Amino acid sequence: MSTIRALYPGSFDPIHNGHIDIALRAAKIFDEVIVGVYDLPKKKLLFAVDERLAMVQTAFSDVTNVRVAKFSGFTVDYARELGATVIVRGLRVFSDFEFEFRMGLANKKLAPEIETVSIMTNDQHIYISSSTIREIAELGGDVTSMVPSVTADALAKRFAELRANHSSPGYVISIRD
Repeated sequence: MSTIRALYPGSFDPIHNGHIDIALRAAKIFDEVIVGVYDLPKKKLLFAVDERLAMVQTAFSDVTNVRVAKFSGFTVDYARELGATVIVRGLRVFSDFEFEFRMGLANKKLAPEIETVSIMTNDQHIYISSSTIREIAELGGDVTSMVPSVTADALAKRFAELRANHSSPGYVISIRD
């Protein structure tokens, strides 16, 4: 019997409990899940790729069939490189469906041999997004119920650094490695 390997790609800036829930549920379905941390998404980043990678690795350190790696370029090309036959995506709200549907169709056109599987978030995580978490943390709010402790600590440290450097309110640094 062959191993079914799945890729769960994202920027994970930062990783939160909703991401973790999707990956853990995927790990129950597939033999192996690779959480792929995309290095240069087209958005402003709070954390460099190696910082995001370290947080994601910590989140899954005890899960035997989940591994974490960073990647560049087309997601389908990386999936092929890994030998993954599935791309996992999470769905929170209705607007996610339209985006993920279009992305899944585009990926199918680029790589017909790779399937996209969407997993709906548990209702306890439906309001969680990385951007919401960044905003709450930037304003000094408590995000400990939404993220792993390593992420909460990294957020507190990063925003303390930004405040110490007199960055303007609402500013999220753009890091390009």
